[in-house]
Amino acid sequence: MRRPPDPQLLGFLEAYDRPIADLALALREIILEEVPDAFESIYQVYTVAIWFGFSGKMKDMFCYIATNARHINLGFPRGSTLPDPNRVLEGDGKTMRHVKFATPRDLERPLVRRYIRASIEQLGNAASSGGTGKSAVKTLVKKTSVKKRAAASRGRQSKIKIVRAETR
Repeated sequence: MRRPPDPQLLGFLEAYDRPIADLALALREIILEEVPDAFESIYQVYTVAIWFGFSGKMKDMFCYIATNARHINLGFPRGSTLPDPNRVLEGDGKTMRHVKFATPRDLERPLVRRYIRASIEQLGNAASSGGTGKSAVKTLVKKTSVKKRAAASRGRQSKIKIVRAETR
């Protein structure tokens, strides 16, 4: 059974040109075909990012999708240790790596699923327990306390950012 995207995810993707939004949703489908019960964490920050794992914890995440104006990335939190026979992994950070996709045809390459499966295998026991099949939308929300509002009224502005999560 196909898992429809969260309505908020669809709303977040409206900020992008239709081909990029469609590309992100197509890659999401591929990931969920590989792991139908994956936990999905949806973030809207400077980009739309969709993380997939076996719980809501970052340590249990195996890949993510990040949107850009002209392409999307399929990223891997432990990508520096993934086998890369196709030499497509990009990034020079300590652990994370990604593959760029600009067209739907790019997603048809068999290497896409191979890298996803290899990333899942890295998790070992966490992967064998399966996921929850839930989605959580996490957005940044500005919240100002009474003390902060009082300080602002005296001319000292300050804001606190917190993360609000909605799980479905």
